[in-house]
Amino acid sequence: MLQIEHFSKTYPGGKKAVDDLTLAVNAGEIVGFIGHNGAGKTTTLRAVAGILAYDQGTITIDGHDVRTDGVNAKKVTAFLPDNPDLYEFMNGIDYLNFIADIYGIPAQTRRQRIETYAGAFEIVGALGSPVSSYSHGMKQKLALTSALIRQPRLLILDEPFVGLDPKASHLLKGFLAELCGAGGAVFFSTHVLEVAEKLCHRVAILKGGRLVCEGPTAEIVGSSTLEEVFLRQEGEEDA
Repeated sequence: MLQIEHFSKTYPGGKKAVDDLTLAVNAGEIVGFIGHNGAGKTTTLRAVAGILAYDQGTITIDGHDVRTDGVNAKKVTAFLPDNPDLYEFMNGIDYLNFIADIYGIPAQTRRQRIETYAGAFEIVGALGSPVSSYSHGMKQKLALTSALIRQPRLLILDEPFVGLDPKASHLLKGFLAELCGAGGAVFFSTHVLEVAEKLCHRVAILKGGRLVCEGPTAEIVGSSTLEEVFLRQEGEEDA
């Protein structure tokens, strides 16, 4: 579903944020992307989503090259950044309909999906109110609803559990599993290692822009915990 090959990104001034990253996310998989602040996770996710230019390497989504066939790549992708910028002058339902219009979701289908996801996240009663009146958690739930109603082939999430209450976090885990069960894939970054350990089929650990560990979660963790593996990798890299 997602193939990253020899991807590198250097920012003006010479700072290399990501260095020769090769990584795949297969259909039906949830892959966790782990690393400390500044490791290059967000840079990678933004490049995969097609909103950050790059010159080195290739990224393809469902067979579409992000750089040369970006429109078709975006049609099958949904990206949720760590702090989604929503149109706060809109009310919630107008925002969801706006997103549905962009992606050509039929009226009856969108109604059903909005009822499903907004209902589960318990924000239906707020959809008539301006987004500017929402709390941070409600904005996160609205943004998640806007991504899920598209039922993307690839869902890219940057720290999706930040700001969610325990019930919403539990619901989101279920929705991610459903998406993968339907043949989609999820690629997300997180600092919540317990969630990654329980939820992800595979994990990839990034350190200083380089991939230092990747594989099936059970194999990576072994008899320890993902937190212990992560801290061990950090220590080995610093040594």
